[in-house]
Amino acid sequence: MDNLSVPCWKLKAISCIHKLPCLRQFSCRVPIRSPFRFLHFLYNPFIIELIYFLVVSLLGYLALRVTKPGTRTSFKPKDFDLFFTSVSSTTVSSMSTVEMEVFSNTQLIIMTILMLVGGEVFTSMLGLQIARSKIPKCHDNKVDVELNSSNETSIDRIELGLVTLSQLESEKKTYIHNGVKTFDKDSTTIKNKSIRCLAYVVLVYLLVVHIGGSSLISLYIILVPSARQVLKNKGIEIQTFAVFTTVSTFSNCGFVPTNENMIVFKNNSGLLLLLIPLILLGNTLYPVILQFQIWVLEKITKRVEFSYMLKNYNELGYSHMLSGLHSVLLLVTVLGFIAVQLILFCAMEWKSEAMYGLSGYQKFVASLFQTVNSRHTGESVVDLSIISPAILVLFVSMMYLPPYTTFGPAINGGCQQGDTSEKEDIRNPRKTLVESSIFSQVSYLTIFVILICITERQKMKEDPLNFNVLNVVVEVISAYGNVGFSTGYSCKRRLNSEGDCKDACYGLVGRFSTEGKFILILVMFFGRLKKFSMK
Repeated sequence: MDNLSVPCWKLKAISCIHKLPCLRQFSCRVPIRSPFRFLHFLYNPFIIELIYFLVVSLLGYLALRVTKPGTRTSFKPKDFDLFFTSVSSTTVSSMSTVEMEVFSNTQLIIMTILMLVGGEVFTSMLGLQIARSKIPKCHDNKVDVELNSSNETSIDRIELGLVTLSQLESEKKTYIHNGVKTFDKDSTTIKNKSIRCLAYVVLVYLLVVHIGGSSLISLYIILVPSARQVLKNKGIEIQTFAVFTTVSTFSNCGFVPTNENMIVFKNNSGLLLLLIPLILLGNTLYPVILQFQIWVLEKITKRVEFSYMLKNYNELGYSHMLSGLHSVLLLVTVLGFIAVQLILFCAMEWKSEAMYGLSGYQKFVASLFQTVNSRHTGESVVDLSIISPAILVLFVSMMYLPPYTTFGPAINGGCQQGDTSEKEDIRNPRKTLVESSIFSQVSYLTIFVILICITERQKMKEDPLNFNVLNVVVEVISAYGNVGFSTGYSCKRRLNSEGDCKDACYGLVGRFSTEGKFILILVMFFGRLKKFSMK
């Protein structure tokens, strides 16, 4: 059996085997040679998502390349910078090598689409929709008809003495829940219906958040003259800004159509307060809100599908569905991180240059906005190059943490949702060469920092205040966490003032060499797909 080869004429037979439950288990134990191993490799979830992000990034680059740049400046981005921007938008990293105001309105719309399709909630919803489309509807309809017809004859069968009540219940394997008949928890029918229902719930969630968020931001800008004047001076359309910022904030990208990011709006506390919920709804608190939403729908509609989602979240294969306890612990952890950062940031930066000209209320809102963004979004209301190094190190640690980091007792016997590594190790004691050579996340990041220090070694020698190790670490960890924080580049920090130098509102990576930028592209892809290598 180890040397089993499958002729071409038997391909159809193999596909039929996988449809039979009894034979599917046998077929999984049979090692199949190279062509089928290659197909199995292509169907790996990591490969699928990697191809998805690569294709979207390339299409985004082509779209940005063929469209005309903005007329507000004569600067035209290089092709590699356009590709870097496309990758940064698709991986929701917001690492920038050019100023945002060089892009035209059409290019901003293209970037909006890239951020939307690259966001974690959208990609997870896309996976649910694909899973829903593969579910055979005819099978469920047939089962429903059989259930309804058997309901009419069940009482007659008991009265005739053909079966007992316990035998009938065992035979049908159904139960009554709030007047609705369904299968037991092991049934594939209720699982399929729950996947379909969950796909629609996530889709509605996306639509409501984006429509509501862009509407509120548009309304705020229209009603507040100072915010409206900023966009007027920069030649940015209100609706474009509202939709772009909503998509960027919810997908946790961090791009803003203005060169200064949100620094230019640091006096508009109302706008910052509108964006804070969008940040949390699209990332760290998404499982909590999804769990609460399904709980409310279950209480209102009394549908069994919602009850199944809450009780059998592991069976759905949706990594963002957590248990009730896990959701509560996640909520407490997220709020705890925000509180700790807020206290330290206010203590260190309340009277600093970064908060100059703001009232006490504006300082508090700006501090809250900055600390909430430190996990994964990357929008900024302060210049990170002038804040204290201690806060910068704190932000680095927050950017490194995965979005669903949770402090509390062990969940599901010490394994969180989707953690099957231990089970796989038990079933497969012999690992492949690739599996045995996988390093930890910190090891990979250390390698990336060393590589960038090598490619930029000349600049680190000539311009040590801008190109120091801490700033490089911030850049790498920010790209890995898909955040977008950067200390930027300042001509005032140069030790050698000879030569022309012009300050620009983009990240330090904008001053990297092409090799350094390429390494950071790899880091952004690695960070976007880090869920596959977390173990």
